[in-house]
Amino acid sequence: MGAPRLAMIRRHPVKSIGGEGLDAVRLQPATRMPGDREWAVLTEAGERLAIASETEGQPDRWLPKSAFLRGVASADLQAIDGGWRDGLLHLAHPRAGTITLDPETEGPRLIDWLRPLWHGPAPTRLLRGAAIWTDQKWPWLSILSLDSLRDLEARTGLVAGHRRWRGNLWIEGLAPFEERDWIGRVIRLGEVELRVTDHVTRCEATSIDTTTGQRDIDMLDALRQNYGHTDFGVFAEVVTGGTIRLQDQVTA
Repeated sequence: MGAPRLAMIRRHPVKSIGGEGLDAVRLQPATRMPGDREWAVLTEAGERLAIASETEGQPDRWLPKSAFLRGVASADLQAIDGGWRDGLLHLAHPRAGTITLDPETEGPRLIDWLRPLWHGPAPTRLLRGAAIWTDQKWPWLSILSLDSLRDLEARTGLVAGHRRWRGNLWIEGLAPFEERDWIGRVIRLGEVELRVTDHVTRCEATSIDTTTGQRDIDMLDALRQNYGHTDFGVFAEVVTGGTIRLQDQVTA
């Protein structure tokens, strides 16, 4: 096995809605992945939290994931794919079709498109607040292993794919689940240093096939039965910033 390398860079411009690949990205110390979960769709249930923290019509702090549309609460959202192209968001769903929009000015169009795919408290508005809407309030990004994914797929007989995990950095060239040993260590990815902080504990959204928006496995049970836990991937904080690119070498 050769030296581990960065195989994919992924970000998700709207929380729980779509995702895109990048060739390179510049990371800053103690800062999340730029443009990842930059936007999120608030629900009626989340309005109380948002209004209590608003300055000039936008929340001025991080809000919990329960305030927003999420794949774990509506499987159909998991089948949305897409991201930025030519300054606009291009999103697609196997049943809802496609939509192209400017989130700065066309949030209501996105909400109308999402309504048939969402089965929880009604969506109200598209937010771009002071915080990036990741599930954790800490400035972390996620690192996942393609080798761990292949091991899981071999054990379950399911081609799970990478999209259901909504990870940021995918590494290739490790022993399966070797990344679990990185907790508390600083690793180097190209010119960037990252401190690995914690395991990524998974939710039921990972049980959903991202090509259909339908449940195809009990993923938490599969992880528990095969590995004795429900983690997949690790979190890390940027210590030394810089630009990372596909095929950069990883040193742990």
